[in-house]
Amino acid sequence: MTLRPALLMLVAGLLGGCVTTGHVDPMRTAEGREKARDAYIELGVAYIQQGDTQLAKVPLKNALEIDPASADAHAVLAMAFQMEMEPQLADQHFRKALSQRPKDARLLNNYAGFLFEQKRYQDALDTYLKAAEDNLYPERSRVFENMGLTALELGQREQAKQYFQRALRLSSNQPRALLEMAILSFEDREYVPARSYYEGYSALAPQNARSLLLGVRLAEVFEDRDRAASLGLQLRRLYPASQEYQQYMSGQ
Repeated sequence: MTLRPALLMLVAGLLGGCVTTGHVDPMRTAEGREKARDAYIELGVAYIQQGDTQLAKVPLKNALEIDPASADAHAVLAMAFQMEMEPQLADQHFRKALSQRPKDARLLNNYAGFLFEQKRYQDALDTYLKAAEDNLYPERSRVFENMGLTALELGQREQAKQYFQRALRLSSNQPRALLEMAILSFEDREYVPARSYYEGYSALAPQNARSLLLGVRLAEVFEDRDRAASLGLQLRRLYPASQEYQQYMSGQ
């Protein structure tokens, strides 16, 4: 990608050379150190985006040598360790980042996602709740969506519905929240809302095994046999080995 050489040149420009006639070593000024730190962090992010976490750790280490308390450097390093399946190190750096910015909704949301991945669902929900306190966070709707998914894992079904509804109030274009609400509404025999949520999902995202099975069931409820047959064929063609197809075949 073009970002890497550009950042390498920026870092080289900031760090290259000591004091020369008429010039001051940028690393001797606070502004110069901040620029170098941020350039190293950007370079680390660029490597991670390319899937190269090993190379990413080199500039991130350099950033922390300049500023050991950098929340951004610790946060990106945490993501690198998360990708490398090093949960203890990832947790350590997430915590260091949050020790500097404990109310940063983006950091909290990322940390909660890590906790969810580790199946630490109650810790994840508690952390999402902190992230949701920021009313101005632009991804707040996704935080509520994530809270809904976490609540489902905790067996808190009604609470999950409230979180999904809150997510959709903030942003109606949330495919996962729409699908989960469609399924939950169907299970509660609220078929008209279920169909509305399902149609909203179908307009935004491709069908998967869960959505196809739900579509079949809704079509049967509303006696749309052609649609039920069509969705059933898609389920058989695209997901023949899925649990949903087995449920479809057994009529469950």
